[in-house]
Amino acid sequence: MSAAVPSNPAPRSGLNAQLGTYLGLAVVLLGMVALFSSLSEYFFTTDTFVAIVNEIPALAVMAVGMTFVLIIAGIDLSVGSVLALSAALSAMAVLQWGWTTPAAALLGLAAGALCGLVLGSVSVAWRLPSFIVSLGMLEVVRGAAYLVTGSRTQYVGERISGLAAPLVGGVSVAFLLAVVLVVVGQLVLTRTVFGRSVVGIGTNEEAMRLAGVDPRPVRIVVFTLTGLLAGLAGLMQAARMEAADPNAGQGMELRVIAAVVIGGTSLMGGRGSVVNTFIGVLIIAVLEAGLAQVGASEPSKRIITGCVIVVAVIVDTLRQRRAGKG
Repeated sequence: MSAAVPSNPAPRSGLNAQLGTYLGLAVVLLGMVALFSSLSEYFFTTDTFVAIVNEIPALAVMAVGMTFVLIIAGIDLSVGSVLALSAALSAMAVLQWGWTTPAAALLGLAAGALCGLVLGSVSVAWRLPSFIVSLGMLEVVRGAAYLVTGSRTQYVGERISGLAAPLVGGVSVAFLLAVVLVVVGQLVLTRTVFGRSVVGIGTNEEAMRLAGVDPRPVRIVVFTLTGLLAGLAGLMQAARMEAADPNAGQGMELRVIAAVVIGGTSLMGGRGSVVNTFIGVLIIAVLEAGLAQVGASEPSKRIITGCVIVVAVIVDTLRQRRAGKG
């Protein structure tokens, strides 16, 4: 008598959990839109939503990279400074060095990738926590941005504004590019060997090593890609402002991490979704825009945003404990 093959409920339960997360985030986002629409007659308008989507590309692009970093149980606090340096180098290449705009853009992207490569390599080679290395990199790169620009905002004008150019309905090229990168990031994470390696390293690095996968190059590639995306975010920000400010991106790393955590990516590693991160970015953007329209003061906005981050971390912790018991 042959034994019956037991069905495996894990894929179905995993899919249900993923759909539950999508639904939960969507409910939160729609609830916030409804709340601010009731508090301000000017919120639920086309102009407001167009303004929101055109302000988030830099945040969204950096959040894609940060999702991969958190999944491998790392962290990168330097992305805001890398954004500033990338924009600064591109602006100076156009203004002072006579470079064409495409060449200057490539320089900015290369600078971002190099920062990520250095961060990842130092962290891996010396087995140092990425938190500490990226904290040092934050200061080094910010100082470099000041040196490159002479500590002054560099106004470039329309020569670098291509990414901010409006297309259908006033939505910018940068936003559409950010959406494409979100889709690509999700596919890489869920449909490629590299993506599975990233999740495996975050879940159990030693098990991946015993399975024959060297975590070191994967970690370096993740940080390099995050630096590259931060460089792209710098170009997007400079295009929107038509200028490069050495102070740009200060504190932005916290907003990026907040969006990723709100999207359900675990701070402990091993779990995350780029699509969920994008919804987290939208939640942060709607929250900030809504608070501004209802007249909340800057200190109040920071307090409320901070509370949202803490609640997201608490929810993630409870989810981890429940999964552990299950």
